Amino acid sequence: MNSRRPKQISRSGRPEEADGSARVMSSGPASGYSSGMTEVVIYTDGACSGNPGRGGWGAVLRWNGTQKELHGGEPLTTNNRMELMAAIQALEALNRPSRVTLHTDSKYLLDGITKWSAGWQRNGWLTSAKKPVKNEDLWRRLIAALDGHEVSWQWVRGHAGDEGNEQADALARLGAEEAGSAVRSGG
Repeated sequence: MNSRRPKQISRSGRPEEADGSARVMSSGPASGYSSGMTEVVIYTDGACSGNPGRGGWGAVLRWNGTQKELHGGEPLTTNNRMELMAAIQALEALNRPSRVTLHTDSKYLLDGITKWSAGWQRNGWLTSAKKPVKNEDLWRRLIAALDGHEVSWQWVRGHAGDEGNEQADALARLGAEEAGSAVRSGG
């Protein structure tokens, strides 16, 4: 007897779990060959002081008892760009095809990659209102970073005590602080 929750189909036609999470599989050579893939758990977060303003991103990657922390920032950016950068940097840091569970507290990131991106690509990177997609450069980079990986996207409530999310948030705030320090010091 299968005790897994039933899958639903999202608007994009992708399987979606009852909790709203979704799985995005790449079209790269590694898709469909998941046996032997490294299992990686990733937590990402973005932060911005002012929107736009000084921003940072953070990511925590965990696999086989190993943990890697990444962070960075920009002196003038938006929170949505930092949320995207956190996921991009985490996925780009993977050096082999992996089965990834990526946790984010950003509905913009989650919905963008699991519900909207296929339509944007079909429509020449225009929204349903026929306006250019915001942050197209980063959405394209994120889609490219998915290649070769099987990624399951999981939403977590921000600032609700989830240890991985709190760690990614602290790294994002550090990235924003360092981006501000670089501006003040002229670097």
